Amino acid sequence: MWSAGDVILRREVRDDGWAWMQTRVLVVRDEPGLLVTYLAEGTPFTFVPGPEVHPWADREAWQGHGVLQLQRPGEMHAVWVFWSGPDRTFSHWYVNLQKPFRRTAEGFDTQDLELDVVVWPDGRWELKDDELLDQRVREGRFTQDQARAIRAEAARVTAELDAGRRWWDDSWAEWRPPVA
Repeated sequence: MWSAGDVILRREVRDDGWAWMQTRVLVVRDEPGLLVTYLAEGTPFTFVPGPEVHPWADREAWQGHGVLQLQRPGEMHAVWVFWSGPDRTFSHWYVNLQKPFRRTAEGFDTQDLELDVVVWPDGRWELKDDELLDQRVREGRFTQDQARAIRAEAARVTAELDAGRRWWDDSWAEWRPPVA
């Protein structure tokens, strides 16, 4: 377990073991059922050269307001909190489908699974990047079985949303990053 204020390494590691993207995140909370990290505005990305280019390789750092990332052990998704405008107004929840995070000595590893769910403040939701998941299968990044499992997780999450259930606390929308 880490302490609030620790800066740890978040790596995206593909199935072949290649850690193709990494960045530093700030630990906001770490408890047995929840890891909350913050990716601050301007935090640089590091891309490790390899057979493919990471989808964010054209970005040097996180842009816009930082993003809060809520994740539970064993879950195939994290909930990202987005804000907009000069007053940092809550914009939306972003269910980022990803491999369950795995703790390491320096932080944690995960892997983005391409498909996401945007959840608006009024509860409406929409799938994002479904067509890109098919493209990633054609490219060989994911198998058809993996794509089915990813879509099944999205269906599970959206069924919970349709039933009015969210595991995260809405108060995270009001969270403010430390000044320093």
